[in-house]
Amino acid sequence: MAKTIKYYIVAADALPEIFVKVAEAKRMMQTGEAETVGSATKLAGISRSAFYKYKDSVQPFNDMKSEHIITFQAMLKDTAGVLSRVLSVFAVSGANILTINQSIPTNGCAAVTISAETSEMEESLEQLLSDVTALAGVIKFEILAG
Repeated sequence: MAKTIKYYIVAADALPEIFVKVAEAKRMMQTGEAETVGSATKLAGISRSAFYKYKDSVQPFNDMKSEHIITFQAMLKDTAGVLSRVLSVFAVSGANILTINQSIPTNGCAAVTISAETSEMEESLEQLLSDVTALAGVIKFEILAG
């Protein structure tokens, strides 16, 4: 049986100092201020073992939503209504579209990139991929990043 994980939003000043320092070490590695875990933990003033113990459990609130942003890449036929049908599948799934970029159609096809926030999706990502792929006019649909 899978363990259910609970999340809490807690003010940083109420957290034990180690959690704040782990988050700081992760930030330094993401921004390039530190190239290795060793240098990040040294700059943050914590041990590597403490970092590894808490790194998967500590995350700043503003970073949590970014984990649910997925970028999809599609190749669509240049036919009226194809993109609209793709976007309808996103709407029904509960995904929130953030950006849409479409190339000028050439040879009867257009490349489309869609970024969506997926934390509120009511169906699985696999189901979304399957539903979009099954649409008439969709040549290719895949996850590009996320």
